[in-house]
Amino acid sequence: VLEERLAHITTPMTVSVIGCVVNGPGEATMTDIGFTGGGRGVHQVYVNGVADHRLNDPGIVDHLVEMVEAKAAEIEAESGALSPAAE
Repeated sequence: VLEERLAHITTPMTVSVIGCVVNGPGEATMTDIGFTGGGRGVHQVYVNGVADHRLNDPGIVDHLVEMVEAKAAEIEAESGALSPAAE
């Protein structure tokens, strides 16, 4: 389901979805967007390698899709701002 929902994203970025509360946080610090598993249905969300917020199970896929779409737009805007102006 998640791969289908993100198939339209072509912007290079790193996204991690890791169910392990032991290894997940370390790996999520190396990604643009990271989700780690958590006890009792609460998961940690990382943005640019930094713990950002927690999220409960309901709506996790929708939330991840929204975050990836927003990050893709941010990256595209930054790369457009860095590109030389067309003459």
